[in-house]
Amino acid sequence: MSSIEVKNFSTQADEVVNPSNRAKVESVNVGGQRVMRLTLQPGWKWSDDIKPHVGTDSCQANHIGVIEKGTITAVHDDGTQATYSSGDAYSIKPGHDAWVEGTEECVVYEFAGLWGE
Repeated sequence: MSSIEVKNFSTQADEVVNPSNRAKVESVNVGGQRVMRLTLQPGWKWSDDIKPHVGTDSCQANHIGVIEKGTITAVHDDGTQATYSSGDAYSIKPGHDAWVEGTEECVVYEFAGLWGE
């Protein structure tokens, strides 16, 4: 492995997935780690857009990330709820739903977690 590794999400993504018409997930592998850029459109909601593909009642992934643009609300199965926006770092344990708030597209970078994983 090189001592410096750089990949561009737009031109060098290792994987690009569109799990719904309101979500795009671009992944790059650098330094032995996967980093993802999620672009979520207004109206996106995990339980509407992703749940039908993974078949669980709530998202079972652990997410650690930073939101660059937009606002998302997540609610955990235990009732805990948080809304996070541009500049916020977050950690969400398995067992939750999430959705885009408002009319602005959301861009999120995640370092752990992927739907259905």
